[in-house]
Amino acid sequence: MAARPRRVLVALSGGVDSSVAAALLVEQGVDVVGVTLHLWDAAGAAMVGRCCSPEDREDARLTCDALGIPHYVLDEREAFRREVVGPFLDAYRAGQTPSPCVHCNRTVKLVHLAELADRFGCDGVATGHYARLRRESEGVRLLAGADAGKDQSYFLFGVPGDVLVRMRFPLGELTKEQVRAEGRRLGVPNADKPDSQELCFVPDGDVAGFVRRERGPGRPGRLVDAQGAVLGRHPGVEGFTVGQRRGLGLGGGPARYVLRIVGDDVVVGGDAALAGHTLRARDARWVSGRAPETAFDAAVRVRHRHRPAPARVVPRGHDRFDVEFLAPPRALTPGQAAVVYRDDQVLGGGFIDA
Repeated sequence: MAARPRRVLVALSGGVDSSVAAALLVEQGVDVVGVTLHLWDAAGAAMVGRCCSPEDREDARLTCDALGIPHYVLDEREAFRREVVGPFLDAYRAGQTPSPCVHCNRTVKLVHLAELADRFGCDGVATGHYARLRRESEGVRLLAGADAGKDQSYFLFGVPGDVLVRMRFPLGELTKEQVRAEGRRLGVPNADKPDSQELCFVPDGDVAGFVRRERGPGRPGRLVDAQGAVLGRHPGVEGFTVGQRRGLGLGGGPARYVLRIVGDDVVVGGDAALAGHTLRARDARWVSGRAPETAFDAAVRVRHRHRPAPARVVPRGHDRFDVEFLAPPRALTPGQAAVVYRDDQVLGGGFIDA
């Protein structure tokens, strides 16, 4: 009698990536349970967010029907607002630009899915992330996805080790084109569904408008140059992020960019002033579970689409580190994640503090 296949919980958003991840596991003979987390419903005149809409949940159900696997929808809206949306709003009101997908993965999404896996009798959790895992005798290594244009390892550095060891990333070795081709081959109903481009809870991309709808009007402040000269006024710092050029409302003249946000002041200046030689990161997490004890050379990615830049990483205790860049990247942005790589391996990361 053949051994019973492992049982794996697959997180299904309704998009093509998670659907193909489930289909590949089913093809391999794995006993799959599909779970969709209902995370958000936009209110009032705002649109319902991508990855959270009724249409997406229906697409997830249709995928499970096509694959012949059970499908469950679980309401996690309260936890999502508390753990992801609330901190996101706080950060923008404080003049920072947060990384909500990082927070979601290490709280509401992957950590909670690991807990749900136990309830469903599953020993693994699979998602449609473009990332890879390598299991070795001393633990698990998190690697960038094979498709550099879709790699999502940047968002996963904060996932606890006891959760990461249970993860499965069936798309890690595939390109997006290959994923769609596999979806068609396996009969996935949404194989040609377009990708969502914005945050699931800000589908129109208007972050400032979302913050004001949720928290009311911002505090007016000043637009100033690096010497403190007042150039204009603004309705709230939530409308700005470091490196921004458009929407400053300063009219003609030389190109100006947001250099930093200090209190209610938005400081602007030329492009050359955006180069950042050093940063300090807080709330650090290391994939091995142990903070490095001495400084080391690595490459650091400061945005999802940023090519990791060579740098010296200097640990400052277990939850902070400094970065000294050899080639300074542009627009270091407080609140964004700084993720540390050695070749294609994620060592850890933190959030840019200063």
